[in-house]
Amino acid sequence: MPLVAHTTLPTFQDLRRHGHTVLSTDEAQRQDIRALHIGLLNMMPDAAFQVTEQQFMRLVGTSNQIAQFYVHCFTVPGLPRSAATAAYIADHYEDLASIIADGLDALIITGANVVTSRLEQEPFYQLLTEVIGWASENVTSVLCSCLSTHALMKYLHGIDRVPLPRKQWGVYSHRVVAPHHPLLRGINTRFDVPHSRYNAITRQHFLDAGLTILIESDEAGVHMAVSEDQFRRIYFQGHPEYDANSLLKEYKREVMRHFNGEREMPPLPEHYIPEESYAILSEYLERASVAHAAGRVLPDFPERDIGPHLDNTWTDTAKSIFNNWLGLVYQLTNLDRRRAFMDGINPRRPLDSLPTHER
Repeated sequence: MPLVAHTTLPTFQDLRRHGHTVLSTDEAQRQDIRALHIGLLNMMPDAAFQVTEQQFMRLVGTSNQIAQFYVHCFTVPGLPRSAATAAYIADHYEDLASIIADGLDALIITGANVVTSRLEQEPFYQLLTEVIGWASENVTSVLCSCLSTHALMKYLHGIDRVPLPRKQWGVYSHRVVAPHHPLLRGINTRFDVPHSRYNAITRQHFLDAGLTILIESDEAGVHMAVSEDQFRRIYFQGHPEYDANSLLKEYKREVMRHFNGEREMPPLPEHYIPEESYAILSEYLERASVAHAAGRVLPDFPERDIGPHLDNTWTDTAKSIFNNWLGLVYQLTNLDRRRAFMDGINPRRPLDSLPTHER
């Protein structure tokens, strides 16, 4: 059901322009429907900051639940920010103290870029762990994306992610390995998920931590797992929130870094660029290399030519998973959002309180 535009966040207007239903606070207050308050801890770098915000808000806003969704965006210090992004955060994001005081029904934690090899040395890590500690006691369910999954595995289980021999990026086929889990109700048994990372938590790592693996790939490894209680922490290694062109934009940034002398030429994302676009991309790289060697301005990256040929083979499944997740939150969370569960629900086995057909 619809998002509620309860702040000045520009994403609300952007979503309206793209045809999504977003209620004003006056409209929301006229509806006698239970509201859910979802936190979005956005740690993404500037280039993807607002895009990531919109991607996760779309997944929340298009889930088909009988609820209104108040999405509370916030971030943590210790992440490098441009003046423009810092001003955007100051104008539109909420502060952590208010989030904690008012409470949340659920929390989404995005990925982040890191500059050190050890997560605990990142300047944002300490405050992130404080958020995790608070949410573990006070929030019904926490959904983690990519880097935040790795951070939680380190903080909660003492497990270090392992470097991969090469960057794992592309669109990979996945399969459901726990088809009866309520988070996976009604989804396809096989589907694609984008990945983009240099490190991994392995299948054995998840099992050693006592977690349940729900979705995995022969090529990309585990995508989705849940905590031992089956619901309070949900771990993603892939990026189901990505748009069809997200990997293309990332590839473009890496190519530009190459021509700026910051890295070698990146490999193409796997199983992603359609065959009819290879010639366009190869021609561009050849012309750009010649221009770079001659000290001339680079030609424009052919994003507009390639974009229409890209397929999105994951969003429907992502929406179904978010639909199931928020539906379960709706059934389990307390009316007082400062409390994690309704009375009588065991926090160690919250799904046991559901009717048998829901489990």
